[in-house]
Amino acid sequence: MRRKNSWPPEEYISKSTLQLLDFDSAAPPEQAWRRRLNSHANILKEFSVTFMEAIKMVRLGIRIWSYVRKEASHGRKAPIDPFARERCKSSASQGVPLGGMGSGSISRGFRGEFRQWQIIPGLCEASPVMANQFSIFISRDGGNKSFASVLAPGQHEGLGSHRKADDEGISSWGWNLSGQHSTYHALFPRAWTIYDGEPDPELKISCRQISPFIPHNYRESSLPAAVFVYTLVNTGKERAKVSLLFTWANSIGGVSRSGDHVNEPFIAEDGVSGVLLHHKQIRWTEKRNPPVTFAIAACETQNVSVSVLPCFGLSEGNNITAKGMWSKMVQDGQFDRENFSSGPRMPSSPRETLCAAVSASTWVEPHGKTTVAFSLAWSSPKVKFSKGGTFQRRYTKFYGTSERAVVNLAHDALTNYKRWEEEIEKWQSPILFDENLPEWYKFTLFNELYFLVAGGTIWIDTPFLSSGTRNDRYPVRDLENTNVEVTEAKVNSEQGVVVENTTASADDIAANGEQCTDDCRVPLSSRFSTCNSQSLSMMDQQYDDNDVGRFLYLEGVEYIMWCTYDVHFYASFALLELFPKIELNIQREFAQAVLCEDGRRVKFLAKGNTGIRKVRGAVPHDLGTHDPWSEMNAYNIHDTSEWKDLNPKFVLQVYRDFAATADMSFGVDVWPAVRTAMEYMDQFDRDGDGLIENDGFPDQTYDTWTVHGVSAYCGCLWLAALQAAAAMAHQLGHRDFAETCKRKFLKAKPAFEAKLWNGSYFNYDSGSSSNSKSIQADQLAGQWYTASSGLPPLFDDFKIKSSLRKIYDFNVMKIKGGRMGAVNGMHPNGKVAETCMQSREIWTGVTYGVAATMILAGMEEEAFTTAEGIFIAGWSEEGYGYWFQTPEAWTLDGHYRSLIYMRPLSIWGMQYALNRPRPF
Repeated sequence: MRRKNSWPPEEYISKSTLQLLDFDSAAPPEQAWRRRLNSHANILKEFSVTFMEAIKMVRLGIRIWSYVRKEASHGRKAPIDPFARERCKSSASQGVPLGGMGSGSISRGFRGEFRQWQIIPGLCEASPVMANQFSIFISRDGGNKSFASVLAPGQHEGLGSHRKADDEGISSWGWNLSGQHSTYHALFPRAWTIYDGEPDPELKISCRQISPFIPHNYRESSLPAAVFVYTLVNTGKERAKVSLLFTWANSIGGVSRSGDHVNEPFIAEDGVSGVLLHHKQIRWTEKRNPPVTFAIAACETQNVSVSVLPCFGLSEGNNITAKGMWSKMVQDGQFDRENFSSGPRMPSSPRETLCAAVSASTWVEPHGKTTVAFSLAWSSPKVKFSKGGTFQRRYTKFYGTSERAVVNLAHDALTNYKRWEEEIEKWQSPILFDENLPEWYKFTLFNELYFLVAGGTIWIDTPFLSSGTRNDRYPVRDLENTNVEVTEAKVNSEQGVVVENTTASADDIAANGEQCTDDCRVPLSSRFSTCNSQSLSMMDQQYDDNDVGRFLYLEGVEYIMWCTYDVHFYASFALLELFPKIELNIQREFAQAVLCEDGRRVKFLAKGNTGIRKVRGAVPHDLGTHDPWSEMNAYNIHDTSEWKDLNPKFVLQVYRDFAATADMSFGVDVWPAVRTAMEYMDQFDRDGDGLIENDGFPDQTYDTWTVHGVSAYCGCLWLAALQAAAAMAHQLGHRDFAETCKRKFLKAKPAFEAKLWNGSYFNYDSGSSSNSKSIQADQLAGQWYTASSGLPPLFDDFKIKSSLRKIYDFNVMKIKGGRMGAVNGMHPNGKVAETCMQSREIWTGVTYGVAATMILAGMEEEAFTTAEGIFIAGWSEEGYGYWFQTPEAWTLDGHYRSLIYMRPLSIWGMQYALNRPRPF
């Protein structure tokens, strides 16, 4: 039986404090992920290969090492570098990240530290900048009580182990908070930190962190800004003067090695004032990157007074020191008002870190309540890729490219955050208050969305580009101009469906669908509003009026490739549900790529052979690294033009999105690529049975797991793609192609079952290796998409449920009683398949995908138990500490591979499955 209330807030905060904070959203919600601030943030353990695996990968390792060194010699970071080691060891310290999508990101740990900086595309600085803090200074009438403390636990690895009494830096501050009575509550994109009588026993404090991640809002969701709202409740008998302090270093993470950084105060409208921190151009291996400007600000009201200290240093020098700044706040609780007119300060020297401070002071009456709001904003208007061009970020469409745009960002955050919260609550409430869902699922569902901010996302203002704009030095060849022929259609306004040549009733449409066969008929749930004949080259004109820019997100912070498509297959449910226009644009990007070829020679590291970078007709693995869109397929371990899952995944995603959005113009746009992608796969049907065969190497997303002959994973995807392509062709009027796909499907399906079905599940592959009869957790990936798209099932109900039951009993429940997720491979004797590194791993995103497939098959109890294993191992207090950095995989002993990874967004595939109308 699933727990209904996993983490009641009363176990973390006293009921009296919750009641006192029960206004203006100051109290954390009942459904939230929670931690005490004094929780130990253990160091995470990375996976290691076995001796035999290492032997097998020696030659690959040598080639990767050579490639990494070659890229470094050109001032570039290789997209995959297994030899890199972070200066800051990964720890269980993450929390909700700040800001919207695609404008650079900063994460904030659950104990309050600002860390995981990704301002420069593709570069991540994990180390916390410990000068970036909130602090509090309290004095009461009579002067017999006073408190001064940083609002973060004093025992923190970022401070080091030695704190000298004569230190002029931040270790001289009052790190007095134990964290014993302080708690963190996360429900992305918001977080609450409750100080229940710390540091003042008679003051209850709530800090609410709000970022503008608002589904279907394509303007404010791009803003690089966040708000921190402090609610103060005085339970004492004396009036309390409270000063809150926000300090910030002029740095983008790590030590600032360059100079010429400048701080200056500002005063904006509506009482908003603060400090700008101009971080000038910096060098990264001799490459210049665009500048960044930060703004820290507070809002002055009738009850709140704001003052600033534009500049202080971390060591003795010309500026006031961190120790001097702290002493000033202890003594006066504020800074001098004339600081606002001081103008820009002297530029910093190399290796000197300038810091700034904003103070907001207020009086809190006995048993009274007061609110103080701060904002943090940053502006890095340009994105520069090391081998490509420079682009403007999405938010510049609304705020411009001036470095002073950050003033308006900080101002608007402080004046709009209440509306942001209203929209966020309206979005989240139906799920949070659904009594049929377990509590852990509700907050894990939202918190896994952290990746769309902290996953290295880039959102630029540039509209969709035609293929003719690509790199002139290496022209990318297009397929011949192919106009899409669509049968003339009229729209039935009542039914909302397209009918050929004339209007028709729903019964007529159903009958018409039956002509395509039961396996490929058009789902009646598909509804369209327009149908126009256009070619792919007309995409720019087609949606200029509704342009939402171009969006990139990394496979992971360790695998630096944009929009990795085999992984997007799992993650894309989140974008489809929340930002469908972005999802359709990504599909348009790949549709265009299918029709192009890039003849530049590339060395593939697995075998040491060479081939061309991008083959026409093949879906690219990714959109590139150092020159996205123009130099695709940054992944170069295998030749992905020979992969068997990318093309079917493209067709399946396109059809799912086509059916979900009822966007006929999208379907018309991408159809040439869909047809080409399907025809490209014919070469892999070696024996004419309608099935594609794998080629004896890891030619799919499991890129260390070898496949021989027909495979459950790729074969199932292919069957689903045949069905989806037939349905889409039928809806667009391409009856001949629909019939071709139907015939192939009817031929391939019995061949697939004959070669792989063993009476209980589908074998891993049709080969004769010791691995061939393994139970693969992901064997029904094609059925997942078929059911998600409203198409008829690929197999009869018995085979689907029997396979899922086998996966549940073996891959899930035999691994620590279902408390870790689904292991990728399991032998039928109940032993984990140790064929390779990936077969013995648990993939977090695949587990969520399996759970979604179970939901669609009517096995909800098993689905939530399967997915709960990821929560227990990754997010719970008894787990390994992977919250807000969910890795691609972990081993049976909990060691991770590739933190902050895209695929776990597939938990939204579960929600998509729950939202689908149930069949009668």
